[in-house]
Amino acid sequence: MPVPRSASLTLAAASLLATAACAQDYFDGAPNGRAYDQSPAFAAQTRAPALPQGPELQMQVLAEGLEHPWGLAGLPDGSWLVTERPGRMRIVGADGSLSAPIEGLPQVDARDQGGLHDVSVAGDFAQTRRVWWTYAEPREGGRNATAVATGILSDDGTRMEQVERIWQQHPAWASTKHFGARIVHDGQGHILVGLGERSDPEPRQLAQDPQTTLGKVVRIRASDGAPAGAGVEGWLPEIWSIGHRNIQGAAMGPDGRVWMSEHGPRGGDELNLIEQAENHGWPLATYGTNYNGAQMGATQVEGTDQPVYYWDPSPALSGMAFYDGAMFPEWQGQALLGGLQSQSIHRLRIEGDEVTGEARHLQGVGRVREIEVAPDGAIVLITDHDDGRLIRVTPEG
Repeated sequence: MPVPRSASLTLAAASLLATAACAQDYFDGAPNGRAYDQSPAFAAQTRAPALPQGPELQMQVLAEGLEHPWGLAGLPDGSWLVTERPGRMRIVGADGSLSAPIEGLPQVDARDQGGLHDVSVAGDFAQTRRVWWTYAEPREGGRNATAVATGILSDDGTRMEQVERIWQQHPAWASTKHFGARIVHDGQGHILVGLGERSDPEPRQLAQDPQTTLGKVVRIRASDGAPAGAGVEGWLPEIWSIGHRNIQGAAMGPDGRVWMSEHGPRGGDELNLIEQAENHGWPLATYGTNYNGAQMGATQVEGTDQPVYYWDPSPALSGMAFYDGAMFPEWQGQALLGGLQSQSIHRLRIEGDEVTGEARHLQGVGRVREIEVAPDGAIVLITDHDDGRLIRVTPEG
């Protein structure tokens, strides 16, 4: 069993490269798509002005030894539910104690990018102990697909009870990539699930097919998975939006709107405002290029919606949260996104539908898979490694 550790570390600029100069290098670097005149569709769609770095930060490592942690959800007593991609869910106590794996979870296909993914808890968890999670579900013939399950966490936290799979992605595919799988509640009794298109050239095209749920956002009733989609004729009843590549972050903003981040190919990571019945373009429209350097598609395609913001080169964005707390008052309402490739936190100032500033923090901290805000205003993140960590971030002092 992994051994918990609790240690306070002041983030030295030299050791973690958290300097304004390093951040500026990112903004000045040439994009991968420069050879194809991949100009933004409107001002401030990419490379927003650099924000001030703000207070010096310090970390407290609450737990380590987690094997590729992926999902993170806070519990009322100050502890955290954490998923590990191989198929385990654990509780990390506020004191850093690490539980044994919770029993009763379904089997997952944990090859490559697959496994146990996101986790979310009910707003009334203290009374209901209701939990939702997404996972790569094994299917016949070596195929798999994302599924959504729900259950009741036992009073002692050792077992998931009344487990029910409430939704399955179709069609299943023999791929180990692009499961997507982020969950966000809409405040109206539904969950929206951001889904990948499974990466391979053939299923990639299905992101534009509204009779499949590859490369889609679906909206389902949280209690039983009943479809509650956009209501577009010719679309499956659970589909909310189409044309996505691989959604990796999702959060509700201060105004109640849902935002999601997704991976592009080589360049073209996107931040999208997820609204009813929109087509976000993939694979027809993208600001990314193929991994061999070839052009993937046009940047603007009639009938598709532009991303609110895009990155080139790609930081490989993952979990997402909007800051709401007392520790960082100057960050109130701003978006925090984890970076896998960039190994940092990306902070965005969003005004209306426009990103008006960006900063990077904790550069070199590790592959930030998920990020949440604790009730006291601290930032809590997990790093996706063989020896992953759960880290609490506060202002220095």
